[in-house]
Amino acid sequence: MGGTARHTDQDPAPQAAGPPRVERRGPVVAALMLAMALAALDSTIIATAVPQIVGDLGGFSVFSWLFSGYLLAVTVSLPVYGKLSDTFGRKPVLLVGIALFLVGSLLCATAWNMASLIAFRVVQGLGGGALQGTVQTIAADLYPHRERAKIQARLSTVWATSSVAGPALGGLIATYADWRWIFLVNLPVGAVALLLAVRHLHEPARAPRASAERTGDGRTGGRGTHGRRTGGRRTGGGRERPRVDWAGALGIFCSGSLLLTALVQGGVAWPWLSTPSLCLLAASAACAAGTVVIERRAAEPIIPGWVWRRRTIAAVNLSLGGLGLLMIAPTVFLPTYAQSVLGLSPTAAGFVLSAMTLSWPISAALSSRVYLRIGFRQSAIVGMSLAALILFAFPLLPYPGSAWQPALIMLLLGGALGLFQLPLIVGVQSSVGWAERGTATGSILFCRQVGQSVGAALFGAVANATMAARLADAPDSLGGDLPDDLDSVSRALEHPGELSAEAADYLRRAVDDSVDYVYLGAALAAVLAVLALLLLAPRVFPTHVDDPTAPATDSPTTSEASATADTPAASDAPTTSGAPTTSGASDHPEPPVDGPAGGAPTGPTGGGPRGDAR
Repeated sequence: MGGTARHTDQDPAPQAAGPPRVERRGPVVAALMLAMALAALDSTIIATAVPQIVGDLGGFSVFSWLFSGYLLAVTVSLPVYGKLSDTFGRKPVLLVGIALFLVGSLLCATAWNMASLIAFRVVQGLGGGALQGTVQTIAADLYPHRERAKIQARLSTVWATSSVAGPALGGLIATYADWRWIFLVNLPVGAVALLLAVRHLHEPARAPRASAERTGDGRTGGRGTHGRRTGGRRTGGGRERPRVDWAGALGIFCSGSLLLTALVQGGVAWPWLSTPSLCLLAASAACAAGTVVIERRAAEPIIPGWVWRRRTIAAVNLSLGGLGLLMIAPTVFLPTYAQSVLGLSPTAAGFVLSAMTLSWPISAALSSRVYLRIGFRQSAIVGMSLAALILFAFPLLPYPGSAWQPALIMLLLGGALGLFQLPLIVGVQSSVGWAERGTATGSILFCRQVGQSVGAALFGAVANATMAARLADAPDSLGGDLPDDLDSVSRALEHPGELSAEAADYLRRAVDDSVDYVYLGAALAAVLAVLALLLLAPRVFPTHVDDPTAPATDSPTTSEASATADTPAASDAPTTSGAPTTSGASDHPEPPVDGPAGGAPTGPTGGGPRGDAR
């Protein structure tokens, strides 16, 4: 059929190695979970130790960059590591990520002032970006999509456990030991993950590409249909070494760093319409425009055009960006609501939020029973539609209410989002071949991280504007008792005895109104995510033919992937039998659900893909 060609003697050999072949998946899964634990714990364990760190090193005015610097490095490095894992294989990128994270941890433990600690946190974040994206990609390589929900649920459980245990562990270490041990505890965990990955994760040797590549018009060498030079550097054997788009990577780092700095610092360090904010946003836009030009001319772009031209991936990019937006409401503003409005302690407020982290992995583990029956798109639409209704229900909670009410909201929200996120990740990973899976995974995770950064800035502005309006409209009788600025509100509510009863109640109601508006904004973000899926995503996600669960075909099929001009001409992933596969993704529907146990996943011990031992 049109658009896709079989491998021939004239076609270039695949560049990438193909899926990993392991004798036992257990040790590899353990390595992935430990690697994910490194990144997950590091996001939470440091929070409760900030007072001790600031007391020792100083730098209270810039301590927020301990988190912002790490987040920035993770975000801008995700697409770069995704492309590198497709080019050089997953294992070297994972090992480099773990090593870089451990080096950053060791440097953080030796920091002598706040500036050095922030710089070393950026080093940690560069390692964390490799861990987050590559772990997700390897998990997809190891399991067919009927079983991917289980491994993804295990990884979600790691995040959930870290969310609950991280702050408590950080507090214990800061109280009974030195805060530097918060970073040193990463070393043994990372060492075990490194050892398991080195010993048990094996990828076939990467086959270099031929020195001449076939262009869009059938000729070899020169430039392709989009003006890209398709030839590369020759090795001594007449083969080409992989080409890395370092200029594009630098452009992504610069544009992403400038944008995230503007979003993180805007409204905090300086006003939104001030000269620093406008300059950063303008510089970010200029760098982004330059990066687009570089990527369009690059032979192997870091973010290839097909991640936005393919409807499946473009829709998931936007939908997960919406997820990042709405997640700011529970993760950032719910603890403030629980402490300021409900009067809970920080520990109790953490338990209210933990209800979401308990239901999310359970829902994710069970989501395969849903998406194998009704499809990836429909499962995600159901999950996010429920999430929108739940978020809309938050402002309806009574004032001041009881702790169980927001806890119930979070429990339901976690269940809905588990049904939304995992089918989309599995769906995208199943729609591409091995040689594109790292890039596709990095793209959707990058969009989710950017959504979180935008959400923090946007909803922070909404909350501050609402609070400022309430303070400005306060009755004259309370004017002398209320704080003069927004920064003093939380401190005032920490010591309500210093306020009159009327003033304390007015401030609590103002905080309640602010958080209500944030949740309404989060509900609108959920609606936008649903619209992205309804308007952009295909009704049936394509399934790549190198997936063991994809329907067998007698001839190549035209696909969403092969329709794009810069799609690789051949799949880089061998099938179980080792025979070459056709390129792109199959247009056949998702696998039928009348398999074992009525469509239930076969489990880790049944039907291991690509030669994995049971």
